[in-house]
Amino acid sequence: MSDGSQRAALDAVHAARPIVARLSTTRHKEDLAADIIEAWAAVETGLRSLIGGSALAGQALIRELRQRNFLSFDQANALAEFHAARERAGRTDYAPTESDVNAARDAFLKLESGLMGESAATRPVAAASVAPAASPSPVASATPATVYGVNAARPAWMIPVFGLVALLVVGGLAWFAMAGRPASNAAYDQGVQAYKEGRSEAAEASFRKAATDVPADPMPHVYLARMERERGNLGNANTEAVAAVRLGPSNATALRELASALFAAEKFDDARKFYSRALAVDANDRTSQGFLGCSLIRLGRIDEGQRWINRAGAGAWSVCAPATAGLPPQQVPMTGAPSP
Repeated sequence: MSDGSQRAALDAVHAARPIVARLSTTRHKEDLAADIIEAWAAVETGLRSLIGGSALAGQALIRELRQRNFLSFDQANALAEFHAARERAGRTDYAPTESDVNAARDAFLKLESGLMGESAATRPVAAASVAPAASPSPVASATPATVYGVNAARPAWMIPVFGLVALLVVGGLAWFAMAGRPASNAAYDQGVQAYKEGRSEAAEASFRKAATDVPADPMPHVYLARMERERGNLGNANTEAVAAVRLGPSNATALRELASALFAAEKFDDARKFYSRALAVDANDRTSQGFLGCSLIRLGRIDEGQRWINRAGAGAWSVCAPATAGLPPQQVPMTGAPSP
């Protein structure tokens, strides 16, 4: 496993932290089920990153990682229990239990602490943000938490240092996810204004200049992708959206735009994955919620898709509801302009 793969996995797992933190049986069962599904999607993205991306999912992915010794037995066991909870949460007749919540928390903490190379028991940020599982399984507790050859025994003075580093990492990721782009890019601002006014040629010229002026900014590519998608140039839209995600892998708007380009190209499973990644960054994005529902319905997962559409509320995605799900995909209006 490369350092880059481990960092990518850690970024994806950190994105699940606020979702796992709000898991509680006091919430409505549909909201709790959706959160468990969403948290697993973020964790699964992290697991795939450990091997540089993979088509494997669920138990097959866990087994592959275990066989490669990328997961300890303890982690693999906990993740298997989390995945089982996620599968139960996908059933419309099932109400998630405290055991499901504990399985999600336990797996998250074990995976995150392993990726960060320290025991979850000594990490203040984990204790403050996500409550520990009430009763870990006997099998899970039988294996030490040390993974990837890192010795869990450290001098006492290092514990607060690791806690501070963890806080800075999580805080930095949260800032990046919220900010998502450099603060100053005049050409970009001009492009946004031209786009709002319907001056597409001027907007495109400004966005291309913005991409050159500030090459690390994903947002010009987000708008260029959207404009190409609106013109029906789906290949170009995909190219620009991929560029945006490469520059901003934790930018919810970039992730959503790539998902929308994939949805328009009828690549519904890929669209589902990127809408899920967008929601792992911004769980309140109604457009991603709604079109995640549309993607699931197109994949035949009607009940799960309807739950996401209900969660999003009324919007363009409402036409994907089962009564109108037979419409050709291109008739589903795609809304939600990129946020500046």
